[in-house]
Amino acid sequence: MIWYLLYPLRGTTEVPVLAATHPLRTAFSRYAKYTACHVRTVLTIATAVIFFFLYLLPFLYTSDATNITSGVSKLPHHVWTDAQPLGDGAMVEPDVIMRPIWIHGSYMKALERDVLLGALDLQDELLGPTTNFNPRQPTNTLELPDTTTDLTPQQRDTFHIVNGLTDQSWFFHSPLQYWSGSRENILADQDILATVNAGKTQSTSVNVTLRHSIVFSGKRFEERRLVAADALVITLIHLRNSPVGRQWVRKAEALAAERADMWKIIPADGKSHSNQLYDFQFRPLSWTDWVLLTIAYCFTLLYLLSCLAKIRAVKSRLGLMVTILVQIIASIGSSFSVCAIFKIDLSRIPSYAYPLVVLAISMENSFRLINAVIVTSSTISNSDRIGEAFGATAHIAIANRVQNLLILWGLSRITFPGVAAWCAFAAIATMFDFFYLSTFFLSVLSLDVRQRELVELEKASLKRTKSAESTSQKMSYVDTFRQFRLGETAVSTRIAGTIVLIGFVLIAQSHYAPEGRRHWLNQIFSLSWRKAVRGAPKSSLLIDIHQARSPTSWLRLQDHETAREVIKVVKPTAHSYVARVYDPIVFVLKGSDRIPRTREPMLLPAVYDFIHREIPGFVVTLLMVVAGILLFANYLLKDEYPNDGGPEHPEDEPLISVRTLSKGHNLDVAMMAAAPGGQLVSVGLDRSIQIWNVLSGSKASVLCDHEVPLENPFPVLNMAIDQKSKWLALVSWQRVYFWSILNQQWTGTKDIDLCAHKPEAVFFKRKPESAPSLVIVRKNGTGLEIPLDGSEAKEFSICKTPLIWAVPFADKSHHSHHRSSFTSILTASRKSCIHLVRQQDNEWVSTEVDLGESESKGVHCVLPLPSLSMYLIGRSKSVDLVDLDTSTIIHTFSTEPMKPRSLKQISLTRSQQSCLTSLTLAYVSMETGELVLQTYLPEDEDNLLCSYTPAEFSSTVQRGWGPSKEIKRHIANPGVWEALASGSIIGVREKLAPTRPRSASSASSSSSSSGPIGLRRRGVNRTDDHPDNATRCWEAWVINHPEANSELETRQLDIPDAAGVPDGGHLLISEVGPMVKLGAMSVAVGFGNVVKVISAGHEYFDQVSDGLGAESLLNLGSRRKKANGRANGHNLRSAG
Repeated sequence: MIWYLLYPLRGTTEVPVLAATHPLRTAFSRYAKYTACHVRTVLTIATAVIFFFLYLLPFLYTSDATNITSGVSKLPHHVWTDAQPLGDGAMVEPDVIMRPIWIHGSYMKALERDVLLGALDLQDELLGPTTNFNPRQPTNTLELPDTTTDLTPQQRDTFHIVNGLTDQSWFFHSPLQYWSGSRENILADQDILATVNAGKTQSTSVNVTLRHSIVFSGKRFEERRLVAADALVITLIHLRNSPVGRQWVRKAEALAAERADMWKIIPADGKSHSNQLYDFQFRPLSWTDWVLLTIAYCFTLLYLLSCLAKIRAVKSRLGLMVTILVQIIASIGSSFSVCAIFKIDLSRIPSYAYPLVVLAISMENSFRLINAVIVTSSTISNSDRIGEAFGATAHIAIANRVQNLLILWGLSRITFPGVAAWCAFAAIATMFDFFYLSTFFLSVLSLDVRQRELVELEKASLKRTKSAESTSQKMSYVDTFRQFRLGETAVSTRIAGTIVLIGFVLIAQSHYAPEGRRHWLNQIFSLSWRKAVRGAPKSSLLIDIHQARSPTSWLRLQDHETAREVIKVVKPTAHSYVARVYDPIVFVLKGSDRIPRTREPMLLPAVYDFIHREIPGFVVTLLMVVAGILLFANYLLKDEYPNDGGPEHPEDEPLISVRTLSKGHNLDVAMMAAAPGGQLVSVGLDRSIQIWNVLSGSKASVLCDHEVPLENPFPVLNMAIDQKSKWLALVSWQRVYFWSILNQQWTGTKDIDLCAHKPEAVFFKRKPESAPSLVIVRKNGTGLEIPLDGSEAKEFSICKTPLIWAVPFADKSHHSHHRSSFTSILTASRKSCIHLVRQQDNEWVSTEVDLGESESKGVHCVLPLPSLSMYLIGRSKSVDLVDLDTSTIIHTFSTEPMKPRSLKQISLTRSQQSCLTSLTLAYVSMETGELVLQTYLPEDEDNLLCSYTPAEFSSTVQRGWGPSKEIKRHIANPGVWEALASGSIIGVREKLAPTRPRSASSASSSSSSSGPIGLRRRGVNRTDDHPDNATRCWEAWVINHPEANSELETRQLDIPDAAGVPDGGHLLISEVGPMVKLGAMSVAVGFGNVVKVISAGHEYFDQVSDGLGAESLLNLGSRRKKANGRANGHNLRSAG
């Protein structure tokens, strides 16, 4: 709502979006990221807070009518209740008149025996004898006595209301009725406090319970028992023509003169000079109230279910709904507890109304956060995902709550006390709701996202684009509909909480309007009732006796059960009555000490009882609950630690983690290849070959005998590992060598002819039911398939011109002639012709892609997108997106001048659907050498960039590129880099660092270090290249989601790695070695004679899906290539 009010200043009603670098957004993002990394800690703290306030509830509240005033708060029922003073100008005839007297002894010692006996004397003087009071009399007619004559007991009892309701009726309340008004009973009572506590359920002759709230003032409770009172309250209630009332007034004046020696009487003349009209209500919910509230709850429930139905994480819907409801219940319960602690009376509003506003406000903000998580990339790290979402929405949630707090504060200033108390409750609940949203809900949502089977939370509403024609036909209707929407959230939902809040306050206000519901709107707009609420009764002369509670506040404390009982007596068919309440005549026993010796407790007595009695049990129960929460969190996160069930990565681990694989090579690592499951093969210039298990950190050597030709694969030109990490193929100039990784032995060789050129691609072909075959794509445009079962090798032709690019991929398209994915090949030649090579009847068939003469120029790379049945064609200044099935160009992207073979891509799709939602083109600029990232997103986040389902393909389907927006950014000095399936980009670059002054001893020690002199000292004396007194150092960098304008995170590589391995064991680095992708979130890079494994988050090294499998089969270049060729040689990317 605040955004609509600010429209004249802002010129828009859209919710403001903070820039990614805004300090508030950064702070919120860091907090949420911390929460996501420390789920156990934050969830435990939030659960402890929730448990504390909910645990307090049964100790602070009671629904037992007899315990309502025993130091605990009153639970609201399905009634509107209040004791509301009416304005001086209220033209209302009172139903009854109330005349109280208050009897004080010393401060908080009204229950002493002498005070009770003195009060009994005063009561008998005012009303006549009241011992064993039983007013029931036979029905008869009496003449009204003279107003100056005292009534006989029989006359007095005849007018009692128990004998019939007339305008002369009367009845009274007195604490002395606990002893039946008998002096002997008081004197004989050995435990007055026990009698008082036992008599709180005692009823008078008119069935009004003698609760402590109506017969005592200034009470003190311990363990729900009355232990002290400051005043005895005797109240006469009579109708306007009651002779008992006239006698009371006359006798009170006489007592002021006769008992002045024993009592200090205020006022001194015994006359009550002021009075106030009060409206006592006990109004049950009407059928209209029930219907309105039920409809409101039904709409709220439908809203909750509809929002959950749009979330495609089916397994998490129930969990999210339970979490939202737990958050709402916790907010309501916590607010109830705080209100009880600070003595805010919530019993005046029906209990059915309390959850409504919290439901509306809480769900609005919870779903805003969920949707923000959904629209973030599901491939980035979980903590970044939560941080990005919370940073984008937290300021909106805070603004809405501040707005609602201001509205509630303003309404509380001009509404009746019952409504003002509800406003206080709603304000406290709103603050608790944000606290639980940012702790409990955020941590549970993080848990939900971190569960690997639920990691693909998708966008709120899915729209299937069946054809471009149907989309264009519906566009006008959609645009018309959106005119009624402001931002991503409809007007009805964005301000629903505020509307419900204000609407309920106005409705509740109508129930307390003294002139009736017909005039309540007039009262609201004229504020004529403000004086009624804030106009306190005229003050009395009671300040100097230090009353523990004033008469006004005592009236406000009268509980609704007493009001209900009195209403049944004076107006049996009504739900309220108006009483003219006179200021009490106060009797203070002379010689009493009225100076308070101790401060009255500020909090509810039940709070102190809880502290003194319940802390041990609470602590034990809390520890059990916390232990249960921790066990449950560990159960949910158990799959994150596949090795030993424990945290392989600490929760506060930074985004970039580095592991060092050392002691495998003596000289530089020249070539690497990776396979699923964390298998990595490295070849060094020392003519050694190591097979690393990155997950366990173990390694095995390939046994090479340089004296035996069939066991000497050097020089290794290329290599490949099969999908199951069983076979390693090493390609040299004249032979292919096969090594069994499982048996760690050579299994054979095969003579080959490479025609004096390195192969463009080497990979194992997928064969589900037999041993795999090795496929070699030669540079001359031919291919060779070598089966591992000993069968004859097969030659096949691809292109008549030399190739410059070849890449295998898992073909899932409609025309692949296989129900499951098989390996196909995409190639590009020097003449820019593109060929698609597929398997048909166990043969390789090459088909040239016809894109038209104008489109077949300047091709330098081809990148498949298997899950989308598309591929990208990289040119010098553009990139084409091509349909794999129809060979038609779907869209052409303009780029900056691009270095050849530097193009990579990140394509993100929806889970279990071939729907492209984000595409990032990454390449090196020919002009500046910077890394350029061009990210394309749908203009409307509910739409798609491009969609396709192979099972539904037909020749009539035309795949189109939807409306998109481009986000471009540049990264200077990228170095060697890779784009990963997780959506991250990892690179290693050289940076300049100031040289630290070196002592002579350290310089001498450095120059005399052991090892090969030329190698160990390589790069030491290169400071001449950097005249600014700088030395070389290397850092890894990661950018997580380019479309979010996230910051570049870096980590220096010449420091101990995540396992604590120091960096001093590698050779000095002049240039970084080869880099290969290792899993979905990691790369392996040659760093001198060691291998650095750099991860962007927590890598699990799972067996990858078909969409990712092929890219791990590739050799991504040799150390001996130039930097660009080495780093950006062969690239296979598949849909995320």
